[in-house]
Amino acid sequence: MSLSARLFFLLLFLVSSVATVRSQERNDSLVEKGQYIFSVAGGCACHSPPKGTPHAGGRVFPVPMAKVYSTNLTADKDTGLGDWSDRQIHDSMVKGIRPNGERLIPAMPYEAYSGMAVEDLKALVAYLRTLKPVRKENLRPPAYVRIFRPLVTPLWLKLFGRFYDSPATAPKSGVERGRYLVEHVAVCGDCHTPRNFFMAPDRSFYLAGTKKGPFGEAIPNITPDKETGIGDWKREDIAEILLTATKPDLDNVQGLMSEVVEAGYKKMKREDALAIADYLKSIKPVKNKIE
Repeated sequence: MSLSARLFFLLLFLVSSVATVRSQERNDSLVEKGQYIFSVAGGCACHSPPKGTPHAGGRVFPVPMAKVYSTNLTADKDTGLGDWSDRQIHDSMVKGIRPNGERLIPAMPYEAYSGMAVEDLKALVAYLRTLKPVRKENLRPPAYVRIFRPLVTPLWLKLFGRFYDSPATAPKSGVERGRYLVEHVAVCGDCHTPRNFFMAPDRSFYLAGTKKGPFGEAIPNITPDKETGIGDWKREDIAEILLTATKPDLDNVQGLMSEVVEAGYKKMKREDALAIADYLKSIKPVKNKIE
């Protein structure tokens, strides 16, 4: 082989190696970003039973006349997401559609996630791929739920559903950043907005708390109402509760809020916690006393 040919193949090898390294760096960066989005989403704590295996599902959610269970998010090929395509994971998160075409009931907040930015969704899917595989069979709801779900879920979505157009990129700062995180990533309204008899959010009491949360516990009012909400809290107080689960009176929060702080919120950037605080202080105050 001539010297010029050797140099050509050496150059080709170097270019290929550089391209491979850069591709790996881009993927690592995407996964890192997805891990952060996962954290701001509270570590998807609903998929981690208390004292159970993280992200492997099996947490029970009481819904009217039944119980349903969260599913395995790990990369296990038989019981988790290991055999799902990126598109199938995406459609499950934002459309509530499983690979077999089944509709998920809206206990999974896919309506809210539908407003997540394309860049964040892509990163989140990349991170989910890295979750250590755990073989854990998904628990099935009662038979009557499986029978009625294909009929009731589309009707419920038609009457009460609210889907969003996913923007290409997410707001970077300020109140809009806070609104985006509250509504489409942390989905605070899923717990802090009360629901009616049909389990539809009562939007006139947006974030005003409820006496009966997802697990039957009281959820506080986080609107800026001064008597019943967080109107007297400073923005730093709100950020602190997100990052450390510590209230202004130095008491600790309990229940699911404590779980999501530990599972993810505590890894949130302070500027994002402050953006959430600024948004919460900007919304309509609603008088709704929750003991």
